[in-house]
Amino acid sequence: MSKTNAPSGLGSEYHPLDSPQLEEPHPFLARARREEPVFFSPALSSWVVTRHADISAVVADTARFSSAESITVGAATMPPEVVTVLMGGYPLVPSLVDNDPPAHTRFRSLVSKAFTGRRLTELEPFIRTRVDELLHSFRHEGRADLFLRFAHPLSSSIIAEILGIPRSDIHRFRRWSDDLSTVLAAHGPVEHQVACARGVVDFQRYLASALEERKTAPREDLLSDIVTGAQGMTPPMSMAELVSLLMQVHFAGHETTAGLIVGAVELLLHHPEQLRALRDDPGLIAGAVEEALRMTSPVHAMFRTALEAVELGGVSIPKGAHIRIVYASANRDEARFHEPERFDPRRPDVKKHLAFGQGLHFCIGAPLARLEARLALEALLRSLPGLRLVPGQKPGFLKNVTVRRHESLEVAWDV
Repeated sequence: MSKTNAPSGLGSEYHPLDSPQLEEPHPFLARARREEPVFFSPALSSWVVTRHADISAVVADTARFSSAESITVGAATMPPEVVTVLMGGYPLVPSLVDNDPPAHTRFRSLVSKAFTGRRLTELEPFIRTRVDELLHSFRHEGRADLFLRFAHPLSSSIIAEILGIPRSDIHRFRRWSDDLSTVLAAHGPVEHQVACARGVVDFQRYLASALEERKTAPREDLLSDIVTGAQGMTPPMSMAELVSLLMQVHFAGHETTAGLIVGAVELLLHHPEQLRALRDDPGLIAGAVEEALRMTSPVHAMFRTALEAVELGGVSIPKGAHIRIVYASANRDEARFHEPERFDPRRPDVKKHLAFGQGLHFCIGAPLARLEARLALEALLRSLPGLRLVPGQKPGFLKNVTVRRHESLEVAWDV
């Protein structure tokens, strides 16, 4: 017998973009797994799924659960002033993450070769050089915001290198990335959302201009590959589709990886015995990256849409309903992981996490994220002796319905 699909008391308490759940989401999610693993959230107008088995089933069943609107579900609540501004740019059309086959396959084919093993091998010297440059710029100071001075500029410069974006423009891309996050979340004062919408339009125009330039003067970069590949498709992709694709690649390519690096360092600094183990045996760093992916889950959640009436965890969900699959909860599910709150780089089944999704929408940039995080941790542990957290800080977190990452993390070391 299925439960009623009426809004629950637990759902009325779910506010993932507000304190204290923004800073500490896991106590509530653990309670949900125990008491009501599938519930309706009025705040998100979505059903929320929290257990590993249910989430894995949803992700695997593309016939009944669509990825359309998987990152733009908040768009339905955009203030009209924001919609008016966005009309001055290109429409936010489905592309890679928020699409289903066969359209999804067309978009994925355009970017897949940028993340092959050969391309990553060619990119590794650049990543190592960039890591060393950033560390050299602040190593003598003895204290820094690891997100602002290291993780974010590292991931931003790497995705810029892949796309073919000049390093001088990276600071603009960071601002535009924040703007896009705010617009998709439809959260905060309307005036701020409107200002961010203007930034999104500027972002779109920049990318469109760069794509037009590559049509006549192609280079060795992803922008050129995308233009060439798109022109050979039947039918050819529109500029709106290409711009939306690039916005997703850029956002996913650096926000989540920056979050992973900072989250991994914070975990290690809270677990000094594991930090010592990694210093003694750098071969453990790859395992530490996987465990950090499981515990930090930079892609905190994603959305699906029920294509028919379904039942999840004994709960009836109507056709057309939005479903929030919380990867961060699945990755700490007691039914899937032994002692899930324990940080263990030697965990034998650590790769069973869902931090990169699963199946059709498994993250295309997963190998790059793993490589960046491993090289970053190796260099940080090698170059910053006595690395520690600055006491008394309260790091903020990005307000986004899909991505969760620090906005700052103050660390200190011996000089």
